[in-house]
Amino acid sequence: MKPNSILFGMTFAVAANLAVAAERAPVIEVTAGAPTKAAKLSLSEQLVSLERKLDARNRAQVNVQRQLDELQNEVNELRGITELHTYQLSQVLDRQRELYQELDRRVSEALKPENQIPATIIAPSGSNAGKVNYSNNLTENEAYDRAVNMVLKDKLYEQAIPEFEAFNQRYPNSTYAANAHYWLGQLLFNKGELTKAGQEFDVVVSNYPDSSKRSDAMLKLAMVEQKENNETKAIAVYKKLIAQYPNSSAAKLAQPRLNSIKP
Repeated sequence: MKPNSILFGMTFAVAANLAVAAERAPVIEVTAGAPTKAAKLSLSEQLVSLERKLDARNRAQVNVQRQLDELQNEVNELRGITELHTYQLSQVLDRQRELYQELDRRVSEALKPENQIPATIIAPSGSNAGKVNYSNNLTENEAYDRAVNMVLKDKLYEQAIPEFEAFNQRYPNSTYAANAHYWLGQLLFNKGELTKAGQEFDVVVSNYPDSSKRSDAMLKLAMVEQKENNETKAIAVYKKLIAQYPNSSAAKLAQPRLNSIKP
């Protein structure tokens, strides 16, 4: 083989190898660069997603805080309304107590035993008249007020009897119980139902030792016994009244009645 031919062959082989290398180089670069670009896009997307999630979380927290603030404002408003209603109710109850005190005072002054006229209710007298405890129960107050007004204002004595009877049954432990039994006894006494009247007066005497009505109830109980010709019982009650309440108006009325009973 000629030297020129050998040299040509070697040159051709080298050129071929260089061509092959040149053709493969871009493929290697593209193949190596593709994963890097994909990784960059994936990380960017992850960051965007994370930012969106954080933004949504922040908005949710803001909404929750706004709702909590609104609830707190509503609670504060309700507390203020409750305090206002409590104050107004206290004012109403105080006013009712004043009205009942004035009502009791007027009844006591206008209808004292010494001023009794036919078909008039005898009210308790003396310095302790009107000193009663007043209830905080509005319904109880209204029921008692209605029964008393039938006597004091409307003069409906017959209709007042079932009103007081119903009151005593519905409110047996009422702060007005002694008063209610006394007024019922007075109504029955004036109607001539002495036995029932005596029972009501006896309830006051026996069950309410601290009531301001007790001395007057004792006087009326003795009068019932006297009218029913139970003079021994009448004398005993008159003497007990005078001994326990010597300075009361009831005792002053009891003494001449006691003296009128023949021994």
